[in-house]
Amino acid sequence: MTEDLTFVTGATGFVGSHVVRQLLLRGDRVRLLARNSSRKSNIEAFGCEIAIGDLKDMTSLLRCIQGCRRVYHVAADYRLWAKNPQEIYDNNVGGTRNLLSACCEAGVEKVVYTSTVGAIGMRKDGLPADEETPVKLDDMIGNYKRSKFMAEQVAHEFASSGLPVVIVNPTTPIGPGDIKPTPTGRIILEFIKGRMPAYVATGLNIVGVEDVAAGHLLAETKGHVGERYILGGENWTLEEILEGLAQICEKRMPRFRIPWTLALIAGYLDNLVTGSILRREPMIPLEGVRMARHKMYISSEKARNELGYNPQPATKALRDAVDYFRHAWHPDSSQDRISNLRANMI
Repeated sequence: MTEDLTFVTGATGFVGSHVVRQLLLRGDRVRLLARNSSRKSNIEAFGCEIAIGDLKDMTSLLRCIQGCRRVYHVAADYRLWAKNPQEIYDNNVGGTRNLLSACCEAGVEKVVYTSTVGAIGMRKDGLPADEETPVKLDDMIGNYKRSKFMAEQVAHEFASSGLPVVIVNPTTPIGPGDIKPTPTGRIILEFIKGRMPAYVATGLNIVGVEDVAAGHLLAETKGHVGERYILGGENWTLEEILEGLAQICEKRMPRFRIPWTLALIAGYLDNLVTGSILRREPMIPLEGVRMARHKMYISSEKARNELGYNPQPATKALRDAVDYFRHAWHPDSSQDRISNLRANMI
């Protein structure tokens, strides 16, 4: 018999931990997925039931998901470089198929699948893209984006077959709890430390992580099965983000803006030496540089109109992120979590 339980994958991660917090505030009983090898100190404070399993192990998922009415699949293997890229596909595509198959067998009543803005098509005219902007697999840059695009197609497949799946596509969340940190969080952290002498001309959509988490809950209660909803905030150039950080931190802007071609050459060299020869993660991920060529401007109007999604101003989110990195983020305590999350996020 199905109990009134909510099951969450990815609770140890940035967005996932905020989703869990908001579910608990709503009054849900929450069960969290974790692996035996996972460090659980960052989720034990929630006081939630922890189910030991693995997205690549179908048997464990069937056991873990029993009794749950709602499932939030937030987990992702988010890497822009990997020694073995197939691991990214196994975790993101294979893991999603396994989990949704388990949801079917367990009779889950609603699933929220967390995709990414990277699976959304970009407009060639520079205007903000939306859920209907044409896109195909060949448009995806790198293994992470390709795997998430493929995983989103798996979610659509299950929705068409009758599983009540709603898809959300977060843009670039920032704010407290970014323990890794994410690539955008790393920009903020490096700026605070005064270690950003230059930047490239690009643009992205930034949003507070609490708003992204709230959008997940809205998608569960108001979203239409099989639909995707972009959970974003405001479109800013990287230069505008750095100007905002300069005002908040009372520091100077980086002096130099690097041409994209020069950044691309540096990325190729770093990936050749560090990635291919030394077999270590490059400091300049080539996929990240290639993504930066285009401004990723997005519209969240569909989520606003259909879900009642209403994110806070991006300036507040930026201030919250700065406050977190200045006063709450500890590199030593986060390092073990980073190594644990880097290979297989659950």
